[in-house]
Formats: sequence, C-alpha cells, structure tokens
Amino acid sequence: MSVQERKQRERADRERLIVATARELAEQQGWDAVTTRRLAERIEYSQPVLYSHFRGKREIIGAVALQGAAELAVALRAATSAVDDPRTRVTALAHAYLDFAERNPAVYDALFQLDGGLPYAQEDTPEPLKDAFAALLETLGDVTGDGVHPGVFTETFWAALHGLVTLTRARRLPPEYTELRVRLLVDRLAVV
Repeated sequence: MSVQERKQRERADRERLIVATARELAEQQGWDAVTTRRLAERIEYSQPVLYSHFRGKREIIGAVALQGAAELAVALRAATSAVDDPRTRVTALAHAYLDFAERNPAVYDALFQLDGGLPYAQEDTPEPLKDAFAALLETLGDVTGDGVHPGVFTETFWAALHGLVTLTRARRLPPEYTELRVRLLVDRLAVV
C-alpha cells in the first residue's frame, strides 16, 4: 500500500468517525449538543482536522442524512421484499418508515427537519436520497390507481407518513392510535 493510499484510508476512517460520533451525540443529547468543539474533543482530533473534512455542522448533518437515507432505503426494502399482497406491502412499508423514524430520531431530523445543505427532488440530489425515494416508489407505484402519477402519489403518501411522525413526536397525536392511522392511510390512498 502506498503512502497516498494509506493517507486516503486514514482520511476516510476519520470522516466515518466524525459522522458516527455526531450521530451518536445527536441521538443521545439532540442536535444542539453537536458542536465542532465537542466533536473534536470526542474524536480526539483538533477542530482544524475536523474542518479539513467538513466546513461545519451543516455538512455533518448532511453526511448523517445521507447515511440515514441509505439505511432507510434498506429498511423499507427489507420490510416489503417478502410480501406479495400490495395492500399488505404498503402497510409494511408504512410501519417500516414509522419504526425507522422512532428508532433514529436524530437521523430522521437530519434527513427531513434540519438543513444539511442537500438538494432534494432535483437533478443534483445525492444518490442515497434518490434511492430512499425509489424504495418508497417501488411499493407505492403499484397502488396509485388509474391516472395518478406514481411519483406524485409517492410524495403524497410520504408526506402523510412524515406528518404522522412529526405530530406524534411533538405529542400532538396520541401514539396509541398509530395503527388505526396507518390502516386509514392505506385504506384511503392505496388503490389495489
């Protein structure tokens, strides 16, 4: 291994450490606790080293969001891959989405609530974000109904799921009715 390859590997390792540490700190204490000073202390590197990887907290949030998008896509596909019935598959997708948000609140915030500097729904949208949307579309595209654009239907269904996550987390919706809400959402929107 050349010196150049070793340096690239070490740089990639440091970057993964920064992202993992930011994510861990955010999940434990919230995103307000994630500062470059605290990250530098936790990873035992100086702030200039941290800034050599990321220009600041916004880019770190973006990196966590991209990692989370990839994980969300995997979770959605895992939940729906073995299900044949379209309505049951949509229900599984909805539960997988809600479960992901509940298990990973800081990652969910990085993806959908905070400014990570990532372009959404544009040509230059990063692949992990496109793939997470594609994971939704793969299931929801089968239940759009006649004459409904699959992408627009997927956006609408996702918006409803996002609303459930956001309002439940804010204690505006009682969590004991989540199953009923999912059933209503699937029954009213998913056309088989």
